[in-house]
Amino acid sequence: MSKTILIVEDEHILREIIKDYLLEEGYEVLEADDGRKALALFQEHELDLIILDIMLPELDGWSVCKRIRKVSNVPIIMLTARSDEDDTLMGFELGADDYVTKPYSPPILLARAKRLLESRQTREQEDDSLSSNGISIHFPSRTVAVDGENCSLTHTEFEILAYLMKNKGIIITREQLITKIWGYDFVGDDRTVNSHIRNLRSKLGEHAKHIATIVRSGYKFEDKL
Repeated sequence: MSKTILIVEDEHILREIIKDYLLEEGYEVLEADDGRKALALFQEHELDLIILDIMLPELDGWSVCKRIRKVSNVPIIMLTARSDEDDTLMGFELGADDYVTKPYSPPILLARAKRLLESRQTREQEDDSLSSNGISIHFPSRTVAVDGENCSLTHTEFEILAYLMKNKGIIITREQLITKIWGYDFVGDDRTVNSHIRNLRSKLGEHAKHIATIVRSGYKFEDKL
């Protein structure tokens, strides 16, 4: 079944370039040139991915991302002409899954989109679920429950938690997380990982204690009283 991607970009030429690349790969494409139109399309359609520019008319990308994250964990790639590291971190704090700075190569953006869609669709086949210390993951539905209560995670938060739990008791370095979650071509640093871990811990509440920070090494999912 074809995946549906929403492109939110006010620059017509850039939007058309991205659209052409996605259509050639067989994706269904929806378009919006401002933030309010983007939210309207999000409410009207079942989306598999959103490519979201930050500098938009009517409602900026930050606000669009924040509103979507209140009700959905659909993967979001944010686009920006600003290269400030703090802007990147702000996007991740609001729940973005990936971040691409203009000018960018359309094939690289396409590769990022494919990676998010494929990791969302395909999981390791040996188990449908994973549970530990009151945290349960169901891979087919990509849902997480904490003490039986639903815990809404973004695509990236879900992938990080699943990876740490699958490797329970093993120290996972930040570099390993970056390679596993974002891929070898990711341009980012430890602060990116830290930001997602912070968001994940906040959502896990008292169960956040099971994600231990190993100084100068990385993170480890472990049993704690």
